[in-house]
Amino acid sequence: MSILDKIYFRSEKAAFRHLEKLLWNEGVICPHCGTVDRSAQLKGVKGKNGKERLGLWKCYECRKQFTVRVGTVFESCHIPLHKCLQAVHLMVSSKKGISAHQLHRILEIQYKSAWFLAHRIREAMRDGKLSPMGGSGKVVEADETFIGRLAGVPKQRTGGAHKNIVLTLVERGGSARSFHVDSTSVADIAPILRENIRRESRLHTDEARHYMEVGGEYAEHGAVNHGREEYVRGDITTNTVEGYYSIFKRGMKGIYQHCSEKHLHRYLAEFDFRYNNRIALGVDDQDRAGKAIKGVVGKRLTYRGPNPF
Repeated sequence: MSILDKIYFRSEKAAFRHLEKLLWNEGVICPHCGTVDRSAQLKGVKGKNGKERLGLWKCYECRKQFTVRVGTVFESCHIPLHKCLQAVHLMVSSKKGISAHQLHRILEIQYKSAWFLAHRIREAMRDGKLSPMGGSGKVVEADETFIGRLAGVPKQRTGGAHKNIVLTLVERGGSARSFHVDSTSVADIAPILRENIRRESRLHTDEARHYMEVGGEYAEHGAVNHGREEYVRGDITTNTVEGYYSIFKRGMKGIYQHCSEKHLHRYLAEFDFRYNNRIALGVDDQDRAGKAIKGVVGKRLTYRGPNPF
């Protein structure tokens, strides 16, 4: 049986129950006052359109009504919840991503709605509380790549001065962490490495100068010289992070095709999330979708007005 045959992908009531089970596994939480298990479910309440308001609860402490959507990226989303859950599954199970046009066709919603829903889900994939990577004896590879085009900067025939710069750190056999940086200067690169990699780690990079000074702060700094066509020396290589970039670029160029500078951080979060929750680490599509859904809490995007866009 296909995973998309699950009842919560087809029934709105089942979708609310599924989301409640994932987010309220320790009891119903009121998003207004934070009270746990002091709420009662309301049934038969109809909205302005005359239809029953599914998944509606009332808190006995603050006397306010709410659903499990409130306080998440799905709050005030007019797309049926079961379609939102389908979109989550499609995005986390597509190795190189899935375009808004494809979501628009599969879910049978407007293109603008599909585009915004995808950004809501990418926001859920973002993790702002990250501990340093690596550790004693562990290898962390660092490299940078160029993607897209900077707004207002004319395209050049050679070089990457007109492109966005992405720095990625990959713990060999573990997770990846990507950053949109302003330049490849030591001032931009070194602080990120210091904050995100444990000092007892082994750092592997290419021959770029911005790694040389900060590399001395780690247990070992091994560098391969790509300019001389050196890609492996013993176990010193950046092939793991290059493999991450191969997936990232095939997705950005082949699936999404265009990404503006202001949205790049969310696309990076999407590719990091799938890489960090891959089959090789024991995470299947269903588990990955569950992790993404648990990340919706405490985040909010609005289509217009002041927002994280």
